[in-house]
Amino acid sequence: MNTTLPPAIERFVVHWGEMGEMWSVNRSVAQVHALLFVSDQPMTAEDIAARLGIARSNVSTSLKELLSWTLIRRVQVLGDRRDFFEAEADMFEMVRRIAMGRKARELDPTLAMLRTCVGEAGADRAVSARARERLGSMLHFMEAIDKSFHEVMRLPSPVLSRMIKMGGTLALFVGKKPKTKQG
Repeated sequence: MNTTLPPAIERFVVHWGEMGEMWSVNRSVAQVHALLFVSDQPMTAEDIAARLGIARSNVSTSLKELLSWTLIRRVQVLGDRRDFFEAEADMFEMVRRIAMGRKARELDPTLAMLRTCVGEAGADRAVSARARERLGSMLHFMEAIDKSFHEVMRLPSPVLSRMIKMGGTLALFVGKKPKTKQG
């Protein structure tokens, strides 16, 4: 197997790794994902390690992480006993899975904490009315975000695509004219 990557692919893999770090994802995990995303064929862990020049153990850990996010899947190749891996290629499905994973790790615990705090604050006279009001307001906002998130995630990909292409024009439907670049 040729272990060198074409410059455009290498640039993409390196950048995806850098972006992953900004999103609190291990660089190697993001690079493995990027490589599988642009790969024409499913790859073994050994192939990935050779292509990226990283340790096989690091690839194995990265694959487990990507499998847990359902961003990749294990596939079998006829006549080969090794595990091969391929990435989810549908952009909307990939973004949905990332969004659902982040929601489960970030928004859901925050909602649970806010619900507990609002309940405890309501029963505690030492908590000011203003603090209770602010906690309640934050909970209400986060629950609205959660509800909207679920509604958007249920939309079929073609509908999401049309919404994205509409951009600020969507604001016209709720009575707000989008601002132009001049003001």
